[in-house]
Amino acid sequence: MAPSPLLSAASLAEAIRQKKISPRQAVEEHLARIEQWNPKINAFVQVDAEGARRQASIAEAAVMAGKPLGPLHGVPLSIKSSISVSGLRCEAGARLRAGHVAESDAPLVSRLRDAGAIFLGTTNTPELLMAWETANLLYGRTNHPLDPSRTPGGSSGGEAAAIATGCSAGGVGSDGGGSIRVPAHFTGICGLKPTPGRIPASGHFPGSAGPFAFTGVVGPMARTVEDLKILFSVMQGPDFGDPCAAPVPLRWPEPEFLKQTRIGYFEDDGRTPVTPETRRAVQLSAEALQAAGFEVHPFRPDGLEEARQLWWKFFGTAGGMLLGPMTRGREEELSPILREFMSWVQAEPPHSGESLLQTWMARDLLRIRIFTQMRKENFSILLCPVAAIPAFRHGERSWEVEGQVVQYLDAWSYTEWFNLLGTPAVAVPVGKSPEGLPIGVQLSGFPWAEELVLEVAARLQRELPRP
Repeated sequence: MAPSPLLSAASLAEAIRQKKISPRQAVEEHLARIEQWNPKINAFVQVDAEGARRQASIAEAAVMAGKPLGPLHGVPLSIKSSISVSGLRCEAGARLRAGHVAESDAPLVSRLRDAGAIFLGTTNTPELLMAWETANLLYGRTNHPLDPSRTPGGSSGGEAAAIATGCSAGGVGSDGGGSIRVPAHFTGICGLKPTPGRIPASGHFPGSAGPFAFTGVVGPMARTVEDLKILFSVMQGPDFGDPCAAPVPLRWPEPEFLKQTRIGYFEDDGRTPVTPETRRAVQLSAEALQAAGFEVHPFRPDGLEEARQLWWKFFGTAGGMLLGPMTRGREEELSPILREFMSWVQAEPPHSGESLLQTWMARDLLRIRIFTQMRKENFSILLCPVAAIPAFRHGERSWEVEGQVVQYLDAWSYTEWFNLLGTPAVAVPVGKSPEGLPIGVQLSGFPWAEELVLEVAARLQRELPRP
């Protein structure tokens, strides 16, 4: 039996059920892994070793007593430090929240506990989650596991680095514009951005309300899609603390239905070029899905550039308006990354009531337009890149790709569309760059169709094992 940090969450849970590995052994091996890796990558802001050991002892007693075991019984997980875990820091990388400790568990955390999961600690983020890299003035910079001169991405960068190195078997991130999928793509793991409300965002900071309720979500991160399926199944379900909640039951597609799924793919959006390796990853994925029995055709919906622009009016313009009162007069306490973000926001006029209403209506009309195109062509799944580039070096703000300069805010437009549209999207590792950096692809579907997206992603990962 391999050491527990090298096993998937599903395999580890099965080994615990079969008494091949004990929960206490699993926790100790993961704590040793954290001790080995965290000084290099700085993924964790808090490691609750004593709490994890207490949880492991209780989990082990349940195994030995022959009690019913949940699907994650004894499996050590980590949690992004913007999600409430009782007794652990939930500071979202901000000096303005320094020392904040959660008084109770977020609903998704309670559900994971009920499934038997053990929490090791919380992971690093950029300040107030406003970046695609991870660094702040409270805990410093998180490094890429393969190259410390590069970032594991953001804002769930600490979570991605912890999972990629085997410091945890899986965990939870949040995503308002690629913050789960970009770090997954950068570090070679998998991540799901669900439909808003499918997994409750209750207990997340910043809170889920207004336009951020339909752009920002929480979701699972793990090394395999099969693990995402388990984590999603446990965490999903309505909670009244999330304004987008809806009573959608689990609906895993039958094999016959799955065979009828048509997939449309595109290698770039016609505006922001992608690296040759990224282009090849999409091609390989399309070929693999075709070989798996799916009908796969080139298809790029019209309206993607409009989606990018509308997304920024919510995430950037409206987000900056919300952050303004919180940070005004305290600029010296802000991290350089957040100050940079605020400078981009302040370069544009704030919303008026009319402009926000127009943006909201334009978003709804665009969703109708894009979904109508997909329905007309009978495509249930879109396959495309996650980002224009692989993991970048700390501090970089532009890159030359296919003879064109790609700016920082443009490189992640491939994820931002799906936040604007409110659709589920999964990042899956497929290839590598010439430097050996992971390259992922993205699969998205219609709202509330997480099960179909995850099943297609699982088929892709089986056809193209983790590089």
